[in-house]
Amino acid sequence: MQATEILMSEHRVIERVIASLESQAGELAAGRQVRPGFFLDAAGFIKGFADGCHHHKEEGVLFEALVGAGLPRQAGPVGVMLAEHEQGRAFTRGMRAAAERLAGGDASAARDVVADARGYAALLRQHIQKEEGILFPMADQVIPAGQHADVVAGFEHVEHEETGEGVHEKYLALAEALEQEAAG
Repeated sequence: MQATEILMSEHRVIERVIASLESQAGELAAGRQVRPGFFLDAAGFIKGFADGCHHHKEEGVLFEALVGAGLPRQAGPVGVMLAEHEQGRAFTRGMRAAAERLAGGDASAARDVVADARGYAALLRQHIQKEEGILFPMADQVIPAGQHADVVAGFEHVEHEETGEGVHEKYLALAEALEQEAAG
């Protein structure tokens, strides 16, 4: 499997969590009860899987290969993706902080939870489209054929050595649990 196919497979998992997040944010916005811990768990998934594993593979391995192939780091597609990763981190921090306030009894925090959850979801949906429609096809072309296996090996290193054995599976199970709770 090519590196970009691995990332696209991970995008499908992230999209499942985004759909669950959008659903629960809609419920909360409509004034219905939603467990504040749902948003804390979603923030944990985002930090641990979407950012800690997936974005770590992109930033630490794929983007480095693209820069090595001549793309600029701070401009163009790589620069845009890095900026959007940072924006996603800000939405996640905001959602976590608001969900903690909501869990502590501050009903007014629901607005902030909804805004940050929806902001993150909208950002990531268009971000994924850009990666799959522009960046990944570019990566498949500009990274020399002989280096594709090195990129995949770099992904394996991130997944097993840097994030730890079993962590990927833990977050896949959390994605499933969030999806089931939102469908609930």
